[in-house]
Amino acid sequence: MGFLDKAKEFADKHDEQVDQGIEKAGEQIDQRTGDKYSSHIDKGVDEAQRRTGAGDTQQ
Repeated sequence: MGFLDKAKEFADKHDEQVDQGIEKAGEQIDQRTGDKYSSHIDKGVDEAQRRTGAGDTQQ
């Protein structure tokens, strides 16, 4: 099993934690850019959460 397979398996098993990490990363990027790109960052966070794990646990 390769690295990407292991990462996908982890994301599937720990969807809530992965979604929380993505959310925190988005908040950090927002803060560092002075909220200049908030709408773009929010869209990216939402899409990343949608694509990880068994399903999006964050709304």
